[in-house]
Amino acid sequence: MGVWDLLLVGLVLLLGLCGVLVPGVPGSWLVWAAILWWALKDPRPVAWWVLVGATGALFLCQGVRWALPPRRLRASGATPRMAVYAGTGALLGFFLLPVLGAIPGFMAGVYLAERLRLGRHGEAMAALRRAMRSGGFSVLTELFTCLLIMGAWLGAVIGG
Repeated sequence: MGVWDLLLVGLVLLLGLCGVLVPGVPGSWLVWAAILWWALKDPRPVAWWVLVGATGALFLCQGVRWALPPRRLRASGATPRMAVYAGTGALLGFFLLPVLGAIPGFMAGVYLAERLRLGRHGEAMAALRRAMRSGGFSVLTELFTCLLIMGAWLGAVIGG
């Protein structure tokens, strides 16, 4: 698989990660489609194992999301700016504190957005709790799964 093909797969993966944060965009489906495309174009065993793992992880993620309360982020006061901060925090956390850093990174992003909007620590913490209870855990679950899949893809591509 050529460099341009890998860049396109990476771009679709990033688009899928952004799609997780935007309501109505099938982000996890885009991530899975990118991995499928990569596995079909690069038929090595590692590519197929990443595809099998991605499929299993997304099925598990959908089961966990089904058990969580439905998303009502707009009712909690979530804004697109908060989604950008949360997504950026999760992505930075994923790479700075490998893998598990995405969880505190996501929550730190939500907190920072609310702290900048509201100005006080107590109000920002209350807004963070409200956002996480009204669908933030569902978004975090899907985003974390997609980040894991992206990390596995990156490891397979770099590891050869």
